[in-house]
Amino acid sequence: MAMIPTMHTDFVIEREFDAMPGDVFAAWADPGARMEWSNCHPGNTREHRLDFRVHGHEVYEASGENGDIERVDRFFFDIVDGQRIVFAYDIRLGERKLSVSLVTVEFLPAKHGTRMVYTEQLAYLDGHEDCAERRRGTEEGFDRLGRRFARK
Repeated sequence: MAMIPTMHTDFVIEREFDAMPGDVFAAWADPGARMEWSNCHPGNTREHRLDFRVHGHEVYEASGENGDIERVDRFFFDIVDGQRIVFAYDIRLGERKLSVSLVTVEFLPAKHGTRMVYTEQLAYLDGHEDCAERRRGTEEGFDRLGRRFARK
């Protein structure tokens, strides 16, 4: 069997929100709030559990378009309340592991609220690669997060 090399890439997304850093951070920490903005398969979610603490674990499972189960497992390594989250996660589709990522999210004071800096480093496995789609999906989630804090 021929070995398929692992592909590495990264991306950074910066967003500003009309809310204090602690409030934006809380939207990551609260399970209900987290699902409101981060769920990329609403209506197809099979499971979501969030143990938001250092060495805690988040599980997300959803049914894909063709019936395959997408599973995301996140493990939290560093959490500084209102300031920073560092976690790793993998994505599987059925039995196939697609990627493993390391993510740092920083919540910085800004003139009108918070500047959030999201940095993701990815390792794509066994020929899978969807960086443009992954980035777009992450940005869509952050668009939903921004609507939570939009000034009325």
